Amino acid sequence: MGTWLFFAVIIAGLIYLVAIYNRLVSLRNRFKNAFAQIDVQLQRRHDLIPNLVSTAKAYLDHERETLTRVTEARNQAEGARRDAAERPDDGAVMDRLGRAESILSGSLSRLLAVSENYPELKADRTMADLMEELAATENRIGFARQAFNDAVMSYNTYREQFPHNAVSGFFGPFKEAALLDIENPEARRAVHVAF
Repeated sequence: MGTWLFFAVIIAGLIYLVAIYNRLVSLRNRFKNAFAQIDVQLQRRHDLIPNLVSTAKAYLDHERETLTRVTEARNQAEGARRDAAERPDDGAVMDRLGRAESILSGSLSRLLAVSENYPELKADRTMADLMEELAATENRIGFARQAFNDAVMSYNTYREQFPHNAVSGFFGPFKEAALLDIENPEARRAVHVAF
């Protein structure tokens, strides 16, 4: 009877370890899938920007520096996006993506501020459509980033809890995942209200 009880406890322990391992795999795959959704929206954003820049070029002849900055920021963000798509579980890569997207957001904000000074550019239907599509994409990126960060938080929390941390440390591939933080300079500014 004692031998059977001993083997039952060993088998139950092994089943428990397998369950923890499988849950870690599931949570890791969820946050990788959540990043794939961000990746789709970032690709859409990066594809819109050359069209936006080429439309604006016709009107902003003497604003070449602004257009160049937007193009350079887009290229850097695209490179960071590709790296992050390959390794969404690498914190340094995700940090680089967040910084690159922040720089791109700042460049786009400057372009939009400059375009406000050109009524014919604001009235251009192609520019208006591109701006509307870009705004919708920015919203989608925000929602996808929130879902990704929620999935990362669930994964990291589960991974750090005892005895899960022992299993994640022993089986190795379960390193801490990083949140994606895209700094939006516009969100930090105080809202000006005039009565």
